[in-house]
Amino acid sequence: MTIQSHDMELIDFLHNELLLPFGDIEIALRKHQFNQEPLAMLLWQYGLVNLDQLERLLDWQENQF
Repeated sequence: MTIQSHDMELIDFLHNELLLPFGDIEIALRKHQFNQEPLAMLLWQYGLVNLDQLERLLDWQENQF
């Protein structure tokens, strides 16, 4: 799996700000790559982030563009 620079920023945010383990991030990234669902929704659907974290992630993503 190739990781682009904007993906690395997202991974850094998920790990450093939301305190997600790299293993959880990797699982979500693989699911995202396989079925092209929004990563934030995958993290929430699999219970890897709670609603507060999901909101922070969506806010962060909105401010990146």
